[in-house]
Amino acid sequence: MAPKDPKQNGGGFFASIASSLSNFGTAVTKSVNGLVGYEGLEVINPEGNMDDAEEEARKGRWQQEDRDSYWKIMQKYIGSDITSMVTLPVFIFEPMTMLQKMAELMEYSHLLDLADQCEDPYIRLVYTTSWAISVYYAYQRTWKPFNPIIGETYEMVNHGGITFIAEQVSHHPPVSAGHAENDHFTYDVTSKLRTKLLGNSIDVYPVGRTRVTLKRDGVVYELVPPPTKVNNLIFGRTWIDSPGEMIMTNLTTGDKAILYFQPCGWFGAGRYEVDGYVYNAAEEPKILMTGKWNEFMKYQLCDGEGEPLPGIELKEVWRVADAPKNDKFQYSYFAHKINSFDTAPRKLLASDSRLRPDRYALEKGDLSKAGFEKSSLEEKQRAESRNHESKGHQFTPKWFDLTNEITPTPWGDLEVYQYNGKYTEHRAAVDSSGSVKEVDSTSIEFNPWQF
Repeated sequence: MAPKDPKQNGGGFFASIASSLSNFGTAVTKSVNGLVGYEGLEVINPEGNMDDAEEEARKGRWQQEDRDSYWKIMQKYIGSDITSMVTLPVFIFEPMTMLQKMAELMEYSHLLDLADQCEDPYIRLVYTTSWAISVYYAYQRTWKPFNPIIGETYEMVNHGGITFIAEQVSHHPPVSAGHAENDHFTYDVTSKLRTKLLGNSIDVYPVGRTRVTLKRDGVVYELVPPPTKVNNLIFGRTWIDSPGEMIMTNLTTGDKAILYFQPCGWFGAGRYEVDGYVYNAAEEPKILMTGKWNEFMKYQLCDGEGEPLPGIELKEVWRVADAPKNDKFQYSYFAHKINSFDTAPRKLLASDSRLRPDRYALEKGDLSKAGFEKSSLEEKQRAESRNHESKGHQFTPKWFDLTNEITPTPWGDLEVYQYNGKYTEHRAAVDSSGSVKEVDSTSIEFNPWQF
């Protein structure tokens, strides 16, 4: 008998309310009051309305004239992939680039360390899958990260013994590649986002390949994440959801974890909830996993029908760390570390995201300067591209090589970039040299062009 469908879990009281309100046209935008036990619960209006719009305007993100102007611009792109087509105002950005956002997956990297030390192949999948889920707490932020300039990099050290390097390897289409390594694992990703504008919302499809190799036994895992939907992009209170399946496959053994991210319904029903199973290669359920992607994950051994084994309690494998209160960008402490030079290595590359003048100005709260620097960087990138095209030069990534491998994803094929090991050699040479002059990283001028 097949295990229960996790999509049917977690409905209960709110599922019945959502069903009864399916044809209800009046937008509800305040906290739920009068429902005993559910006081203060945030209400999500999937469609957005003027009450939401006014609240966003009071926060200072969108003024009405800005909304109207960008709505006119965006309408002509409905149904299109707008990954690199539209120039957006700087006030909807956060002071971080997509390369840094990739590094946020390393916050709970200790889960991969535990997986490497674990003997049980199914508990290993619990650890690796919980690690993949842990970053969704950061992904719920509604601010947009900066698109990296071609040749831009991001380096990170001083966290869990990890050396992390990411590079923007393509501009059209935008593609990023990353590599992280410590004593227990290696992490490799080629990331290309595909989007579809639906008017006041946008679907984001992660056309990427993420692989983790545990060093002790050489076991390789591959991740297929769910798509993401950004709701109320212009009108209404912006919020993010990632409904669908996440699949973590052990490519060495054929075991896999399949977890279902519940879609958010009225009154927030199902939002954040994740349920699923770890299966063996014969597709028999071995472990039940459940939790909320913004709070915790737990697991429990189960029988062949997916039912928990008697006498076995749920065990917590991951819980989100405490975060700063009332942070302007909803940053975690780790997100602040990513932006700081505390995680920067000795002799930081001039192409590093921390050095971007637009990102730095936004971090300091100077929106006018951030907007000017953003436009200036984009124009420099266009000028550099024209200059090198006229000379017949072609950009070649420094730390990653384009392979002949084409990997299929649920949202399209992907050309895979592979880490070439040169950054490891560069870092070793810098760290072993006692003659390298110490330089104040903040004084380095941002220069991502490495033709």
